[in-house]
Amino acid sequence: MSLNVPNRFVRLFHPCVLPMNSSTRSFALACFALWLPSAPTAAQGSREQMWPAPTAEDWQKPCLITWQRTYEDALAESRATGKPILVCINMDGEIASEHYAGVRYRQAEIAALYEPYVCVIASVYRHTPRDHDDDGRRIPCPRFGSVTCGEHIAIEPGLFQKFMDGKRIAPRHIGVQQGQEEAYDVYYAFDTDSVFAAIADGVTRHAADPSAPVRSDRSIVERMTSRDSRDQTAVEDAYREGDKTERRRLLLAAQNGEHEVPVDMLRLAIFGLDPELGQLARQALARTRSPGSIDLILEALRVPMPSSEREALIGALDRIGESSIRARTLAVVHRGLAAQPSSVDAEAWTQALSRPDLDSAGRAALQGERLQSQSRILAGDDPQAHVELAEAMLDQALGSFDPLDRGAAEDREVRALLQDAHDIALRAEELGARGWQVDAAIGLSAYHQGQFDQALERAARAVPKMTPGAGGTAAFAMLKLFARTHWRQIARAIRLNRPWDPEQLADVHAAFTALGQHPLCTDSELVLHYDILNWLGAPGEAVRVLDEALERFPESWDLHDRLRTRIFKERGKDGLEAVYEELLRREDASTNLEWFAGYASLVAAEFYRRSGHPEQALAAYERGIAHYERSVETQPESRTSADHYVALAIAGRARIAYEAGDDRQALEAILASFDRAPEAAATPDGLGLSPVSTAQMLLARLSEKRQTDAALRLKGALDDLAPELLELPAFERGGPPR
Repeated sequence: MSLNVPNRFVRLFHPCVLPMNSSTRSFALACFALWLPSAPTAAQGSREQMWPAPTAEDWQKPCLITWQRTYEDALAESRATGKPILVCINMDGEIASEHYAGVRYRQAEIAALYEPYVCVIASVYRHTPRDHDDDGRRIPCPRFGSVTCGEHIAIEPGLFQKFMDGKRIAPRHIGVQQGQEEAYDVYYAFDTDSVFAAIADGVTRHAADPSAPVRSDRSIVERMTSRDSRDQTAVEDAYREGDKTERRRLLLAAQNGEHEVPVDMLRLAIFGLDPELGQLARQALARTRSPGSIDLILEALRVPMPSSEREALIGALDRIGESSIRARTLAVVHRGLAAQPSSVDAEAWTQALSRPDLDSAGRAALQGERLQSQSRILAGDDPQAHVELAEAMLDQALGSFDPLDRGAAEDREVRALLQDAHDIALRAEELGARGWQVDAAIGLSAYHQGQFDQALERAARAVPKMTPGAGGTAAFAMLKLFARTHWRQIARAIRLNRPWDPEQLADVHAAFTALGQHPLCTDSELVLHYDILNWLGAPGEAVRVLDEALERFPESWDLHDRLRTRIFKERGKDGLEAVYEELLRREDASTNLEWFAGYASLVAAEFYRRSGHPEQALAAYERGIAHYERSVETQPESRTSADHYVALAIAGRARIAYEAGDDRQALEAILASFDRAPEAAATPDGLGLSPVSTAQMLLARLSEKRQTDAALRLKGALDDLAPELLELPAFERGGPPR
């Protein structure tokens, strides 16, 4: 009899992956029997019973598995000890991943099973907003314990490339031999026993090196050379607990050592209050060659320091850049931002645009006068009059559009005006017109006719000669085209690992600064400017751009999104709501700011949940709901979106009650969430948990406890939802049959 066995079973039980012994063979046959079409269907709720969700008490327990901070650290430790590597993949909101993270990784017997391995954890979700506090101390991930969120996020792309065969599946456990060859890869397993059997079997086949050095026998200075996370933690603890003499000794050892510098110890000194120790740390940092030092170098460059120290740190980026494209790019970026632009005088533009200009009515009247004089101008030979007429036509054609949106030219009337403007501008040039105005008029009209090379050439000629503060559609468009084109050239050079001129970045930065002051500017230009600086690794300049952008566009969703991210990075979850409260107290606060404050409170609540602070999360949810209620009072048109997020907030409260074992409170809250906005029932929150998933977990527990009346109420509410809201989320589809 020939059977088409699913690939997932071949993957899990192929002898090259997991050698067949009696236990694995029995388990394989049992799983295969479940796959057969004749196998009975699993009872409703079996998923929830098989992978019980962690309770609040579970989440309060520490994660007992020691994870390495990077995969390179894991490789070094594996070579030093002879231990195999265990790669663990986890995903927020996925039912089995929640069980591993909240239950299994916190059990002593499971930690003992993982101890013979060098372990790494990968998860693309952030569980605490910052990786380090204001004093430079590490903030461990509340979900995984010994790594920061930035570390378990940063490790994932590399592991995906190395081991995951193009499939992002979680939970997943991959055993790796010292030669970096896979010993096994367990996923789509039906229970935890199969995973733990593979882990235990892998250790018996890969024993540790008995000659490996004993960690406790080494001095703290010797442990500074280790890549193991426990040694790194010991070094950081020694620095933090030592007096100034001991700290100075450790920093000098870091300066004089032959191995890579202990980055997180140096961070403690750089963010400390002692200027002498900070200087010693920067000097040690300046001798590094490790890509792991890049982020700390960027942080160090944000504060004022002697130019010699700054250049030494940029020199470290140059040195790291021999093997790191990112470091090489950052060195050019920081030199470029310090350079003088050659094409745009941003300061002159800012001063010119800060002066009173014609109001919109005055500009419209001037445009109308020029258009009414069209016949007279065309009959004459005045080149400047031709240029001004072409500009008026461009203003009329593109006044209600993004001037670089080529979709505007699809309108017949707009297309005709653009053609006329192009012809008149060319005629002006024939008559002897010169200067940035004629180049801008010809360049913009050429752009909308698809003549991009001519448009770019004209922009390159117009912008350096442009009068600071020049208004009008053509001037704005050329400045925007110049900025975006030069940025694309830089980005392309970075992607292709080609050299580029730092002065080019100085021009891009100056052009975007000028755009930010222009009366035709929208929030999109400012968002792009911020994103460019942030992506390039210039957070100081990026912060300034964002603050000024929010002053001009206080109701921009995209700008508020960047603001929340920035606050989290700088001040953590406790700072997010505080910043919005400060904004609300301003006399000129936007009427829509209550809505944004509500969203900020919900985001803060989710981070309180991630870090195991349910009471603070509940309070933040209450504040968020109150903000949304007030936003509906002042902005009735926001009711639909406000109801959506209030429903998610109520569902978040239900999940907290469920994890605390309060089934009655959880039931009432989840029913209230469905009542407030049933269409939000399948929307995952920031933890990947939807109101429906919480309801299904609760239903399974109510049924198990035989609380029939409560279970019937909840099942009735679920049955009343639209069927598509009850489907499994996309990330849980495609696995083994239920």
